[in-house]
Amino acid sequence: MLKKAKMNYKKFRKHSKALSPVIATIILIAVTVAVSVVVAAWMGALTIGFMGNAEQASITNTVLSNTGGNGQAVLTVQNTGSASVTISGATIDGNTVSFTVSPVGPIAKGTNSAVTLTWTGTTFVNTAQYTIKLMTAKGNTVATQATYPGT
Repeated sequence: MLKKAKMNYKKFRKHSKALSPVIATIILIAVTVAVSVVVAAWMGALTIGFMGNAEQASITNTVLSNTGGNGQAVLTVQNTGSASVTISGATIDGNTVSFTVSPVGPIAKGTNSAVTLTWTGTTFVNTAQYTIKLMTAKGNTVATQATYPGT
């Protein structure tokens, strides 16, 4: 009896395989799905991390005027992003101009602020179009074009 059991075992061992191709395929698919779920979760967290403090400012209104030999632009800047926006620089047609923000300081999320630009020593020309750009502390640029209506 022992001899017969030994023979059956050898016969079984000779014809058996470690994993069938079907089981191997199922395991490979399961591992691939698990890895893709982990990568998708990691990318989602990474994207939320980048977007969590995004600046989204826009210029909603522009008024150009000439005051005392200087061109003056009053802009309404709206912050619709999830972080405050700090204006760090301004240009009119590529020329750096001085500016003030009212209220003073960063533009809080969900609020509007007035930004007054003063183009010292230069006045706006009737019916001319000007490109106005505001630079933020994070390196973003908000731009608009405005036409001086004249008198």
